[in-house]
Amino acid sequence: MAHRALVIDDDKLALDLLTFYLTSEGFQVDTAENGSNGLELASANEYDIILTDLNLPDISGIEMVRKSKEMSPSTEIIVVTGEYSVEKALESTRVGAFDYIVKPVDPEKLFVGIKNAVELKQQSQINARQAREIEELRGRLTSRTSYEGVIGGARSMQNIYEIIENVAESDANIFILGESGTGKEVIANAIHYKSHRSGKPFIKVNCSALPKDLIESQLFGHIKGSFTGANSDKVGFIGQANGGSILLDEIGEMPIDLQPKLLRVLQEKVYYRVGSDRPQEVDFRLICSTNRDPFEAIQEGNLREDLYYRINTIEIKIPPLRDRMEDVPMLAEHFLQVYSEKYKREDIKFSQSAYDQMLNYNWRGNVRELQHVIERAILLSRTDTIEAMDIKRDPSNPPLTEMPEVHASGEDVQAAKPVENGLSSGKLSGDALFEEVGKYIVESLTEPIDDVEQNDVFNSIESGVVLAALKRTRGNKQAAANLLGLYRPRLYGMIKRHKLEEKV
Repeated sequence: MAHRALVIDDDKLALDLLTFYLTSEGFQVDTAENGSNGLELASANEYDIILTDLNLPDISGIEMVRKSKEMSPSTEIIVVTGEYSVEKALESTRVGAFDYIVKPVDPEKLFVGIKNAVELKQQSQINARQAREIEELRGRLTSRTSYEGVIGGARSMQNIYEIIENVAESDANIFILGESGTGKEVIANAIHYKSHRSGKPFIKVNCSALPKDLIESQLFGHIKGSFTGANSDKVGFIGQANGGSILLDEIGEMPIDLQPKLLRVLQEKVYYRVGSDRPQEVDFRLICSTNRDPFEAIQEGNLREDLYYRINTIEIKIPPLRDRMEDVPMLAEHFLQVYSEKYKREDIKFSQSAYDQMLNYNWRGNVRELQHVIERAILLSRTDTIEAMDIKRDPSNPPLTEMPEVHASGEDVQAAKPVENGLSSGKLSGDALFEEVGKYIVESLTEPIDDVEQNDVFNSIESGVVLAALKRTRGNKQAAANLLGLYRPRLYGMIKRHKLEEKV
């Protein structure tokens, strides 16, 4: 693409000459014979370079430079004037001019100035793009800890948030997988209430809780007299969900002979009430969930394979709590706030030992178990500080192995200096350091290969940063948490999730 230039000069001969020089170098050139027209063009177009006379009939050249830079900071401006003045040259440079050239113009000097100005603008654009990429990287590394009622800051939860963000507005069928207590219904809520159907009904059906002989009637509805006890017409769950969404929890528990009827509804958007041959049109968004491996359910004959592929347009796997232990403290704080308000214990808080206990437990019941443990702790605590959690252990649910604490003295921690390398030796700090680190990481990545899954870069960065902090502080977790700006329980969770106990 040709570079674009704007030439502003009230001298027609100079205007034509500068236009000729620029055109010969491949520039697309616009011209203006006064400052007002020049500013209009600068406002309406993106130029690589602007050449302006210092003595214009309506606006001073200094003002022209200043206003042009305000409109487009990345566009470089060369002042071309008939008289040399040290004072004017310094002032024009101060307000943003790239160069100052005296008429009659030496073409060679002009071309050198133009080349340098264009290269500077291109580098500025590259730097700005890299800064945006680094800012996005930093934003993802320190991203949200909650989303539409879902609590969690672990990388795995960030991935789920991104999926919801991308698919919520569509009508794609969603299949949510996760152990009991991981929060499948909460994820389903987030999907529905982020969608265009949020103002319509959201019907939730637990397939395992419905009587087997009544599930068809409950799901599709029935007409009066269709079976014993059908004393009036009934609109089923699918009819109630018309225009909105329906959650079929534990879809693998739906009777196998009923699954073809659900498949037909998904394909044709039509269903029949029990005892009726009149088709009912319906429009809903289907969300299914299960705590079982769907392929095991298929092999055991509890889930039709064709239905599985129909309901599994988008699959969301919720990780168990033991795989995102860094979320335990924020979930604990959330439930502490909920139940302290409910039971009028607003001043109650957790002790460090309570956090340690929570982070050293393999939550088999996941978030639901944590929720119940905290509610019980608030009810049973006699003081405003919860010192210990009443966690019921059993042999099949062993505690996690506690990472041995290394108590380094304050002097020892202070003595541990940052390792010198190509980045730190450049004396970078603050945002500049993180930008350079991000650039280094991205430029070091290999190009993706088709059908080969890439490693999660952000997960690896988090693991590497935590490990480096622990090594720098010689295993002192409190010092490492202080260094990284984290509170200690969250650092514990990261250590456990990345299995760093044996690497320090």
